[in-house]
Amino acid sequence: MIDLNSTFKIATKSLRINKMRSMLTSLGIIIGVSAVIIMLAVGAGASKKITDQLSSMGSNVLTVRSGSSTSGGLKLGAGTQPTLTLKDADAIPKECPAVLMASPFTRDGKQVTFSNQNWSTAIVGVAPNYLLIDDWKIAAGRTLNDDDINNSSKVALVGNTVVINLFGDLDPLDKTIRINGIPFKIVGLLDTKGQGSMGVDQDDTIMIPITTAQKKVSGTAFPGMVASIEVKAVSSDAVSAAEKQMTDLLRIRHKIGKNQEDDFRIRNMTEIINQMKEATKTMAILLGSIASVSLLVGGIGIMNIMLVSVTERTKEIGIRMAVGANSVDIRVQFLIEALLLSILGGLVGVATGLIVSKSIAAFSDTSILVTPFSIILSLGFSAIIGIAFGYYPAHKASLLNPIDALRYE
Repeated sequence: MIDLNSTFKIATKSLRINKMRSMLTSLGIIIGVSAVIIMLAVGAGASKKITDQLSSMGSNVLTVRSGSSTSGGLKLGAGTQPTLTLKDADAIPKECPAVLMASPFTRDGKQVTFSNQNWSTAIVGVAPNYLLIDDWKIAAGRTLNDDDINNSSKVALVGNTVVINLFGDLDPLDKTIRINGIPFKIVGLLDTKGQGSMGVDQDDTIMIPITTAQKKVSGTAFPGMVASIEVKAVSSDAVSAAEKQMTDLLRIRHKIGKNQEDDFRIRNMTEIINQMKEATKTMAILLGSIASVSLLVGGIGIMNIMLVSVTERTKEIGIRMAVGANSVDIRVQFLIEALLLSILGGLVGVATGLIVSKSIAAFSDTSILVTPFSIILSLGFSAIIGIAFGYYPAHKASLLNPIDALRYE
């Protein structure tokens, strides 16, 4: 029977005698574990940030996009064929009980000027409901209203990035800017939203009435047509019902036959959130896998040093066998040494990974999230690496002939 207590004491004593070598042997594991934790923390942080940003828009938000056009037999994607109208946007909340509100939506990139300053930004044509659907708040001034839509008023709401680049320290309220040379009065300032889920600056925008955008800015060849319609369901539980009701309504309004494809596409935030979660999960796994390579390198380092140790301690092994230790005792002793090296290296690696992760979060805008799973995974993997790469040297030591080992110089 193996005397684990004695074997453990002999193994730890051997590691203490060669402190510098033990530390250098564990260095590969330390680097590997810390790298895994940091990479997984970056991936988990990015996933949480994207999910939070999308969730803040509401899980009961849906987007209806126009259908796709075809050129040379190729479908060009959703939104390339104008099929949605302002009347569709008006009809959806009236005819669909599961829909709370809806807003038509157009977007164009235009040059904007004020005095001798100019800036290229996104010009978004919307209805007043859009700010409620997309959770926009007004920092100063007023929002858009029904009169602005009905009269195609030349009024605008501006985002913070536009304010900084056009006005500097000036108060932009009631000032006049020119969009494509057309004067617009600023009636409201949008509250800061920051960067979006895809890295887009959400504050780099100007909102104007949808009717004004169509008639005076976009120059559309299809009057009354819109690129998309933003919709808010009455609740998260009503999203599926809202999607079905809108599909049935739009098929009737667009006179789509029973066997014909829809000329529109509906997407909800839950679907988008799930897709983004899968994408960031894949990224986290990829980052973790790349970092795990350094753990394997650390394992190879343990095996090499243990093989050298076996050679250097051949006579010691012979003495142990001469006083009664069998091959199993020798094998277990070296396995314990390898396991201790990897576990101690893993613990130091965890501490290093946590410190570096916190430092990255403190000194950069990178979102970091260290999870218990990443710590358990790293420690478990380092222990497996120690056993796997320590087994061959341990097995080699256990096969030594006691007589030959005692005569080894």
